[in-house]
Amino acid sequence: MDQQLLLLIDNLAKTSFALKHKSKSFEPGSTHIPVTGKIFGIEEVTAAITASTDFWLTSGPYTEKFERELKNLFGVRSAHMVNSGSSANLIAVSSLTSQKLLEDKLRAGDEVITAAVGFPTTVSPILQNGLTPVYIDVEIPTYVPSIESIENAISKKTKAIILAHTLGNPPDLVRLADICKQKNIWLIEDSCDALGGEFNGLPLGSFGDLATFSFYPAHQITTGEGGAVVSNVARLAPIIESYRDWGRDCWCLPGCDNTCAKRFNWQLGDLPEGYDHKYTYSHLGYNLKSGDIQAAIGLAQLNRLSGFVELRRRNWEYYNELLTDLDEFIIRPSASINSNPSWFGYCITLRDSSPVKRREIIEMLDKSNIGTRLLFGGNLLRQPAFINTPRRVAMELKNSDKITNDTFWVGVWPGITNEMIEYISKIIHKAFGKHS
Repeated sequence: MDQQLLLLIDNLAKTSFALKHKSKSFEPGSTHIPVTGKIFGIEEVTAAITASTDFWLTSGPYTEKFERELKNLFGVRSAHMVNSGSSANLIAVSSLTSQKLLEDKLRAGDEVITAAVGFPTTVSPILQNGLTPVYIDVEIPTYVPSIESIENAISKKTKAIILAHTLGNPPDLVRLADICKQKNIWLIEDSCDALGGEFNGLPLGSFGDLATFSFYPAHQITTGEGGAVVSNVARLAPIIESYRDWGRDCWCLPGCDNTCAKRFNWQLGDLPEGYDHKYTYSHLGYNLKSGDIQAAIGLAQLNRLSGFVELRRRNWEYYNELLTDLDEFIIRPSASINSNPSWFGYCITLRDSSPVKRREIIEMLDKSNIGTRLLFGGNLLRQPAFINTPRRVAMELKNSDKITNDTFWVGVWPGITNEMIEYISKIIHKAFGKHS
């Protein structure tokens, strides 16, 4: 790129950032503390402006580079950027129904094991593909299922497992991956809340046949809207791409033609021989691509990932330290054995002996300008959209119901400072009539 143009972009980015994104001092009770947020700087603004001058409005060179960086990060064979983590989950599950997988494909009525507690778009793709979700309970205080509950839920119809790393915390992925391999069951890691976390020293997202990520502003890095599907199974890569790119059979990148060198020499389906491969469709797909400007921002954000993860872990530990004296009233969270999560939030469950209700606590926090969230949809089977849907409930969902009634979480994102955590702790203590 022309040096003069680069200089202009650099000056514009610096000026824009200084005018629009000045940092503000924290005033307890007055300054709003959001439960999640994005951290960015001049580098991201520069990346966005630079990419926009190329005017690739869909995926392009920056997307290709971002996908390569993701492959290297997870040590996988393929990475495909999409427009959201929810779309990533939809593609991951849909890909396993492809006729190109022959006997290994998922068919209508096949069972997919998942947790009853979580975000709805972990489960929705199971139903949207005509499969049957099998619901299992989670443990407290890890908020993920035990391996024993997963094993007990497996039946002859079980063909896949999709589990989210709850607030960044994974189940025992070594044992889970081994079970799936032994029983020929597909494993999808929903890592949308977990980028940068590890299990046994390996990155989350590298254990499953497929893994999904979200780059929404709440997450560890952001591209605005955005997500990714990664896989270490070679035959899944073209299937993932097909479902993302309208369901087409062609694998040409945007703006490219005849990558296969036989564009007019294919005969597929009932089409005439020589029908244009660019307009031949092997799946009932979607258009779920992201854009090059988003990818450019993502590349800049990846450079900050390790620092972001370190701050999230530090903030989580500080909450844990400040809230220890409330153990008679609350259950503090814990990481799964052998894991090192990239925490998405600090989760609190009220004990049955708590003198105050969850609603009272989160209303007090809200009035104090402190953001909170519930553990997403709680027990999804109690949500309006899921009440009359197909399912098999493999066990009593006792903890899922407990979480629905008594669990909430507060923020650990890098914009949360020690001073903010101390103030949040003070208000939580106040809710219980105690001094922090």
